[in-house]
Amino acid sequence: MRDVFQQQLALLDAQLLVMASSMQDAVSDAIKVMEDRSDDLAKRVIGGDDDIDRQEREIESLCLKLLLTQQPVAGDLRRVSAGLKMVGDIERIADQAADICETSMSADEAFDARLAVHLRRMGECACDMVHDAVEAFVEQDLEKARAVVGRDDEVDALFDAVKTGVITAIQEGSGSANGLIGALMVAKYLERIGDHAQNVAEWVGYSLTGYYKGDLIG
Repeated sequence: MRDVFQQQLALLDAQLLVMASSMQDAVSDAIKVMEDRSDDLAKRVIGGDDDIDRQEREIESLCLKLLLTQQPVAGDLRRVSAGLKMVGDIERIADQAADICETSMSADEAFDARLAVHLRRMGECACDMVHDAVEAFVEQDLEKARAVVGRDDEVDALFDAVKTGVITAIQEGSGSANGLIGALMVAKYLERIGDHAQNVAEWVGYSLTGYYKGDLIG
């Protein structure tokens, strides 16, 4: 019975890694759309959201099966419960990637190059955070999860830099209003991605300690 449970946990780990990889590809491609304004790539990212939704349902089904058939307790219960929570955050990141594509393609011009640098870095940082958080879950590495939580400050600082850049551009009269608003919206989507990445890491911490964002649960 225990061997079956361990095999299913290994399957959960594998499926989470695949879903996280799909999400990373979506965010990376969304950043390319922001820079290159490729209609084909934008459609691919938006269309690919359905596949990530499917992966979310499969992982949720596996987690529920584990809870109902194996009736895990203590650390095992937290691990499965955390996996169930994590997929929701990962799926919402994919939704934000689709939003970035739609916003970028609706802008009347490419975003200001100075703002694009910050936006690209925000996307890279958020992707790395989710990748490391899922790895921390698989490896049961609490320190790696805590490091991910700390990196959200970097995403927030870059968001502030974009806001400052937009204000400066308005004051200088450079760039269109549509383009500046679009850049700010993309920054907000990326900031939310960072928040979801932080949540994933916090759920890893919960699976290992029972604490989520400083509160003891269960």
